Amino acid sequence: MDLKNIANSYFDSWKAHDFKTLGSLFSEDVVFIGVLGEARGVDECLKGLQGLSNIVTDIVIQHMWTDETDIITWYELHTTKTNKPLPVVNWSHVENNKITEIRVTFDPRPLLNQ
Repeated sequence: MDLKNIANSYFDSWKAHDFKTLGSLFSEDVVFIGVLGEARGVDECLKGLQGLSNIVTDIVIQHMWTDETDIITWYELHTTKTNKPLPVVNWSHVENNKITEIRVTFDPRPLLNQ
């Protein structure tokens, strides 16, 4: 599968709350590292994304860059907890058409100052 297709499936599944499809994109030993926490394995990663989905109202992709094994996605995260969308960057590493690692960074202060 093309890396952009994997990334688009990741974000489309997350937005649609289709966690079965989202989980199928991850390797069993996927690792997530972000400013609000870390998760290891499919179940932990899905649990974190499901929790965040409770406040996410939209994900608007601004741009996506890929090379042979990596995807960087710049997007706006719209939430019920913030007045403005949060600019977010997501780096994902892919091996054998599965996401093995995700790193996310953004300024969490608008979420934490509620």
